[in-house]
Amino acid sequence: MTMTDPIADMLTRIRNGLQARLPVVEVPSSKIKKKLAEILLKEKYIADYKLSEEGSHKKLRIYLKYTPDGRPVISGLKRVSKPGLRVYVGKDKIPRVQNGLGTAILSTSKGILQDKLCRKEGVGGEVLCYIW
Repeated sequence: MTMTDPIADMLTRIRNGLQARLPVVEVPSSKIKKKLAEILLKEKYIADYKLSEEGSHKKLRIYLKYTPDGRPVISGLKRVSKPGLRVYVGKDKIPRVQNGLGTAILSTSKGILQDKLCRKEGVGGEVLCYIW
């Protein structure tokens, strides 16, 4: 079976890992997923990520983050733009996730950026996902 939406697969693996209280989840690596993991780390949603090469397959290891009392730091992940229905926004219509407490990740002409940077740079693009 071929995968039609690798980003949704990555988000689902993270969601499932958090629900099962796993310390780490592995996803097949790609440039987009690496950039998403970079943003998640920068926004302090995950503890860390590492690239590992086993044979010809590159894997992205995502170290999940929990609060001291054991609750996941990420309370929600939502894929917005899907292969069957792309969602694009202009620079003035960048969504606010959970009244600014969450993060929207967009694919723009300047690369993959979080909503704050899109507003600062003045660029719109494809809304990949929401994280809160």
